Amino acid sequence: MPIKIPNELPAFETLTNENIFVMTETRAITQDIRPLRIILLNLMPTKIATETQFSRLLGNSPLQVELELVSTDSHKPKNVSEEHMLAFYKTFDEIKDEKYDGMVITGAPVEQMDYENVEYWEELCKIMEWSKTHVHSTLHICWGAQAALYYHYGIPKIPLDRKLFGVFEHQTEVQNHLLFRGADDIFYVPHSRHTTVDRKDVENCSELKIIASSPDAGVYVAEHDGGKQFFVMGHPEYDPLSLKAEYDRDVAAGLPINIPKNYYPGDDPAKMPVVRWRTHANMLYSNWLNYFVYQTTPYDINTVGQPISFGV
Repeated sequence: MPIKIPNELPAFETLTNENIFVMTETRAITQDIRPLRIILLNLMPTKIATETQFSRLLGNSPLQVELELVSTDSHKPKNVSEEHMLAFYKTFDEIKDEKYDGMVITGAPVEQMDYENVEYWEELCKIMEWSKTHVHSTLHICWGAQAALYYHYGIPKIPLDRKLFGVFEHQTEVQNHLLFRGADDIFYVPHSRHTTVDRKDVENCSELKIIASSPDAGVYVAEHDGGKQFFVMGHPEYDPLSLKAEYDRDVAAGLPINIPKNYYPGDDPAKMPVVRWRTHANMLYSNWLNYFVYQTTPYDINTVGQPISFGV
C-alpha cells in the first residue's frame, strides 16, 4: 500500500523514481479505506531531505499511510523557502485538536545547547505533552529522543569527548521484541551526535526498558508502556550520503572532524560509502507501523489516547 503525501511535495518524484508506492491526495480521496494518520514533526534544518528520508521508510510498508508535516511556530527555518513551508507544513496550533495513529519527532542540530536555551523548547514540551493523549505511538529520533527522555523522565544528556560519528554494530536486548522482528543478530545504524545518555539513568527509570544497544554507541532504543513511546538514539533513516555530506561540510569549514567509522571502504573518503543499515531501517519502521500502530490503534481515531493494550 502507498504513503499519501501532498501532490507537489518534492519527495514525490524522488520516491516514485525509487519505486516507492506513493499516492497523491487527488488519488487518495477515491480510496474507501482509513489510512494510518502519521505526523512528522520535522526539527531538522534540511527539511526536504528529511521529509524524503522518512517518507521513504513509512512508504515501504503494506499499510496505507497519510503523512502530515508539522514544524514549530517559534522557529523559522533558514534553509528552505517560506513558500515550501506554507505549502506543506502545519503548525502545532493547526493540529492540536486532531488525533493521530503515530508520530515521529526528528533530531535537531542543537544537542550542544542546554534544552532550555533552544528557541523552540517550550513549544516542543507542549507538543510532547500533547502526544501522550493525542497520538497512539510516538517515535523520537536522536536529539528528539534525548529531549523526550529529559522532558518525560528527567534523564540528562551527557557530552561526549568526541563526536560519535559513523556506522556502528548493534544488537537487541529483549528476545523476540516485535519492533525488531526479523532483525539480524548484529545490525548496523548510523550515528552523528556530540551527546548521549547514561545507560544507568535509563535502567534506573522503572517506566523505561532498553531493547537494543551498541558496544560503541550505547543505548540505541528504549521504550515506554510497551510501545506508546520509543526513543531511538541513531539515524536509521539516513541516506547513503548523509554522513558524507556532514563530513565534507565540516572539512570545508575547517572544523575538527574524524572520518566516519565503518563508512568508507578502507576509511578512504575518496571512495563511495558502503550502506549497511538500509535493511534494518526498513524493518524498524515496518514493524513499528504494523505492530505498534496498525494492530493496536483504534479504528475510531477519535478514541486515540484512551487506555488500550499494546499486546507486548
